[in-house]
Amino acid sequence: MPSDIIKEILKDIPEGKISDAVFEGANIVLYSKDKVFVKDDKGLVKSIVHKIKKRIELRPDPSLCHDPEKAEKEIRALIGEEANIDQIIFDEQRSIVIIEAEKPGLAIGKQGELLQKIKAKTFWVPQIKRKPLIRSQIIENIRSVLYQNSDYRRKFLHKVGERVYNGWLRQKKHEWIRISYLGGGRQVGRSCLLLQTPESRILLDCGIDVSNSDDPYPYLEAPELNIKEIDAVIVSHAHVDHTGLIPYLFKFGYRGPVYCTAPTRDIMALLQLDTIKIARGEGKDPIYDTDDVKEMVKHTITLDYEEVTDVTPDVRITLYNAGHTLGSAMVHIHVGNGLHNLLYTGDIKFVKTRLLSPAATQFPRLETMLVEGTYGGRENITENVRTQDNILQEVIKNTVERGGKVLMPTLGSGRGQEVLILVEEMVRSGLINDIPIYIDGMVWDITAIFTAYPEFLNSTIRQQIFHKDNNPFLNKNIKQVGSQKERKQIIEEEGSCIILATSGMLSGGPSVEYLKNMAEDKRHTLVFSCYQGEGTLGRRIQRGEKEIIMRENGREEVLKINMDVTRIEISGHADRRELMNFVSRLNPRPRRILVNHGESNRCLDLASSLHKQFRIETEVPRNLECVRIK
Repeated sequence: MPSDIIKEILKDIPEGKISDAVFEGANIVLYSKDKVFVKDDKGLVKSIVHKIKKRIELRPDPSLCHDPEKAEKEIRALIGEEANIDQIIFDEQRSIVIIEAEKPGLAIGKQGELLQKIKAKTFWVPQIKRKPLIRSQIIENIRSVLYQNSDYRRKFLHKVGERVYNGWLRQKKHEWIRISYLGGGRQVGRSCLLLQTPESRILLDCGIDVSNSDDPYPYLEAPELNIKEIDAVIVSHAHVDHTGLIPYLFKFGYRGPVYCTAPTRDIMALLQLDTIKIARGEGKDPIYDTDDVKEMVKHTITLDYEEVTDVTPDVRITLYNAGHTLGSAMVHIHVGNGLHNLLYTGDIKFVKTRLLSPAATQFPRLETMLVEGTYGGRENITENVRTQDNILQEVIKNTVERGGKVLMPTLGSGRGQEVLILVEEMVRSGLINDIPIYIDGMVWDITAIFTAYPEFLNSTIRQQIFHKDNNPFLNKNIKQVGSQKERKQIIEEEGSCIILATSGMLSGGPSVEYLKNMAEDKRHTLVFSCYQGEGTLGRRIQRGEKEIIMRENGREEVLKINMDVTRIEISGHADRRELMNFVSRLNPRPRRILVNHGESNRCLDLASSLHKQFRIETEVPRNLECVRIK
C-alpha cells in the first residue's frame, strides 16, 4: 500500500502515467512507461515538488530502458574517449546507469547536456562517478558491495522512506528534545551522543577511544539506548574516535541508515577494517569483523554538503563543511515543524588549510550548538599555518643536511596529505633536493580517496588535482611501502628520506616499527604533527621521556630516544582563537552552547570564555548526563 504522501502525489498526476512509486530514503521516485511523459511532463512533477516541499524524481520504467549491451555502446559513443570511461554498471531495477570516468566533467557535458542526451536516447538515468587517479582498493570494494547488493539497497531505501513519512503531517501533542552523552563528554575519544524526541532515536557518531585500553567504548548499555530502536546514525567524519564502533551496532542487529558524506563513508570503512587488522595483529579478538563493516556500507546513505534530507518524521538534517578532514561535516538538525534547530559541529577547523576551506558559519536557523573543545583552553594557541610550515621546512632541511631520516607518525587522513603537499612544494622551490617520500599504512589508501573527491577540497588544491601534470599526490618521489621487507630496506639504506606512517599516536602500526629501528640514531628526527592522546606512547615521548620500555614476544627491552623529537601541531582541530572566532562569526548565533570532545579543563575554560564574551548560556556535560534541549 502506498503511504499517505505517495497517495497525495498521485492525486495530481493523470491516471495511467505512473507505473510505480517508491522511496529512495527521503526521496520519492516515480516510474513511468509513457515515453512522451518521461521526456516532457510539462512541469507537472516540479509543481508537485513546490507544493509538498519534498524531492521527487521521475524515471523511465525499467521496461523502457535499452538492452544494457546496446546502451553501453550508445553511451560510449555519446561521451567519447577523452573522458576515459573506466566501467559502466547498470542498476536494472532502478533504471540507473553508473558511469565511472577519469574526467567526469567531460562525461557530464556543458550544463549536463550529455546526461540529457543519454537519458533521451537510452532511457537510462546516468550517474557519473569519478575514477580515482591513484587506484583505490577500498573505493573499488565499496562500489562493488553497493553494486552487488543493489536489490537489497532498493528495498532498504524504500523502508527508510516509509519510516521517514510514517505519520506525515501528523500533529504532535507533546514535543521535546533531549541529548544523552554516551561518550565524548569532557574527554577526547569515543564520541557518541543520543538525540531523542517523541518520534526519534538518533545517534550522532559512535567512536572508540584508542588511547584508553581500560574504557574505550561509549556507554551503549545506558538505559535510554536500545540498538534495535535506533532510527538513524549520523556521522560527522571518518576518524576512529567518531566511527570506530559503528559496525558493532550492525553486529548487534541495527539495520537502519548511516548518513554521512561519500569520502567519510570510504575512509571510515578503511579505518574500521584497519581496527580489525590491528586487533588481530596484537593477538586479540576484534569486537566486529569485515562482514559487519560490509553491512554498514550497505546501509550508508551519502549526502553532499548543504543537501537537506528528512531522516525521521520529525528530524531533518543538512551537512555543512567542517574544515577538519576530507568530507568532515557539521550536522545541522531541524527538529519538528520549526520547533528547534541544533548544530553538532563534530571536529572543526576555522582557517583555510592547504587542503580544505574553513568551517561554514551561515545557517538558516540556530538555537543550540554542540561544539568541540579539543583545543579550547586559554593556552591552546597554535602558530598559524604558514609559521608551522616554515618550522617543519627547517626541521626537514636540517635533518636532510646531516644525512638523517624524518619519521612522521600521522593520522591516515588529513595530516599526511598536508605534509605531502608541503614537501612537494619544498622540492619544487629548491629548499631540499629530491628525496624519497615513503608512505606506509593507510596514508596511501586515503591519498587515493582524496583524488576521487576533489570537490570536497579547497579551490586551490582542486585545480591542481584536475591538472594531472600538476597533481601533488602524483609526485614521482612519492613511493608506497607495502611489506616488511620494504620497511627494512628503507631503514637500512643510506641517505635521507621522509617517512609518513600510521598510527599517528604510536599506538601500533608501522610507525612503531620505524621508531624501534631509528630512535637511537641522533641523525634522525621524529616529528609529531597530530594530537597525542593521554597515555599513548606518542604522548610519553612528546613529554620528554628518553627511555621507553618496549614489550615484544613476551620480552622487555629498553629503547633509548636519541633522535631529535619535534612537535609541530599541524592540527585539523580549531585552536582557542579559531573556536572563539568561529562563534563570533556564526549567523545566527546560538542561544545555548554545549561544549564536548575535549579534556575537562579545556572544555570548562572554553565554556566560561564563551559565556563571558558572548553572553551565551553554556554547559559542559559529563558522560551519561542527559540534557533537555527543549
